[in-house]
Amino acid sequence: MHRALLVLLVLISSFWIFHCEGYDPCCAQPCQNLGVCLSKGADAYECDCTRTGYYGVNCTSPELFTWIRSALKPAPNVVHHILTHYKWIWDLINNISFLRNSIMRYVLTSRSHLIESPPTYNAEYDYKSWEAYSNLSYYTRTLAPLPRNCPTPDLPNPKEHFSHQFFNSDFKKGPAFTKALGHGVDLSHIYGETLERQHKLRLFKDGKLKFQNVDGEVYPPLVKDVQVEMHYPPHVPEEQKFAVGHEAFGLVPGLMMYASIWLREHNRVCDIMKKEHPDWDDERIFQTTRLILIGETIKIVIEDYVQHLSGYNFKLKFDPELLFNQRFQYQNRISAEFNTLYHWHPLMPDNFQIHDQVYGYHQFVFNNSIVTTHGISKMAEAFTKQRAGRVAGGRNLPAAMQGVAAKVLEHSRDMRYQSFNAYRKRFNMKPYTSFQEMTGDRELATELEKLYGDVNAVELYIGLLVEKGRPNALFGETIVEMGAPYSLKGLMGNAICSPEYWMPSTFGGKVGFDIVNTASLKKLVCLNIKGPCPIVSFQVPDVEYKNSENLNSSSVLSTQNNINPTVVLRERSPEL
Repeated sequence: MHRALLVLLVLISSFWIFHCEGYDPCCAQPCQNLGVCLSKGADAYECDCTRTGYYGVNCTSPELFTWIRSALKPAPNVVHHILTHYKWIWDLINNISFLRNSIMRYVLTSRSHLIESPPTYNAEYDYKSWEAYSNLSYYTRTLAPLPRNCPTPDLPNPKEHFSHQFFNSDFKKGPAFTKALGHGVDLSHIYGETLERQHKLRLFKDGKLKFQNVDGEVYPPLVKDVQVEMHYPPHVPEEQKFAVGHEAFGLVPGLMMYASIWLREHNRVCDIMKKEHPDWDDERIFQTTRLILIGETIKIVIEDYVQHLSGYNFKLKFDPELLFNQRFQYQNRISAEFNTLYHWHPLMPDNFQIHDQVYGYHQFVFNNSIVTTHGISKMAEAFTKQRAGRVAGGRNLPAAMQGVAAKVLEHSRDMRYQSFNAYRKRFNMKPYTSFQEMTGDRELATELEKLYGDVNAVELYIGLLVEKGRPNALFGETIVEMGAPYSLKGLMGNAICSPEYWMPSTFGGKVGFDIVNTASLKKLVCLNIKGPCPIVSFQVPDVEYKNSENLNSSSVLSTQNNINPTVVLRERSPEL
């Protein structure tokens, strides 16, 4: 894996953007603490320090309240240590409702307020504009793009044929654009981005979606039967071309497994709504069921998925009413930086073990037969038992993912991201002062110093990969401290969490509201399979693997020579 990292680092030139003599004076990023730089000719600039809590030429002098708050506020790693230790104290707090609610409210507000709303920039505009606010086809930007006329290094052009984007980027327009105009949890991976696609996937009876039966189990319909566009290479048989809301979900069986589960859940809830409201027509049952599934998704993400990733002993809680008396905006715009951050390719294993078989990447990609052969129950349990890799530390990028990682790096340069340290400052973390401090690894620090020269030149995506991990955690500090605000604002900013929506009638009455409020990953799977409930969790259980047949003819470790060049992404679910 160390060689894989070096392959990626070779794509990096030695210096990023610093001394900008003869260029836009804002290239040097002179304005600190969220101050806004305004160029005034080729050799002058002005910093707007409004409401930053700082003043001075470069917004570096703190106001009194800012100084007091900074002095008293614990560092993020200190807070993380407290939340992940002292379990007996957190067990008490978790059982005292008002304490748990108060802490959860603080978690939500303190994280969400780090995300600007309304949006301010996009890749095209490094200054505030109506276009940056109103054009939903763009990802927004947390930090303004660097000015276009800044000096740039002579970067090599990495090769890559295809890159699956977790946030459904619109590459016909460019990496700065998204097809997901809802900018949040809207379950378009189930229902499609357009009304035309949705109608092709709907049964138009009792609110349900179209489906097929394979060996007595429900799976998505075939492309030939519903006539929606899906991304399958020519060699995939027609009977394996399943059709779902997201056109790229045929890429790997893990995505199609979740698509099948959500299809079953939609039709299951439709049956419940039909029984509760026999007078409702198809359209109302469909629309209400979609709102219920959005609620289920948000609850599962917060209480199962984010809970596991955080490692907190504090028990997270999905309760929109916690924010009803707070200053909070129920809207969201997905950030390009969040899209970049969410490329967690080091999580990918070297192969995929399902029941008693092991698949290499070349066998796994575009192979829906794996889903129907093993069934949802065995697949869900297999994914639960298989350990993920560690994102932090810079030595765990699978060979199969090198091309994808190179494309992410290329896109981040195209969109003129600011430096890794600039984002650390934006999210209230101290910038690293040395490569050793950043990586905790002398050898890796030496390699980075040769390539970048200055720690302040390290790019965002590279920094996220090479940063030292937190103790007993998959991630480093920056991914968590950046990702949590993006996630929580996107989830709680959903319309269903607003006072206008969050009530039983929105979800078809008490029965539908209870489905949302009692949702869990385990229930989602177990209510939609035949037979006993398998082991289902984001936490790997303490079980031993059985001896298994290795079906990867190229050996356990995947290499670029045995992988379909359209390679490779198995994200567990797009709404997460």
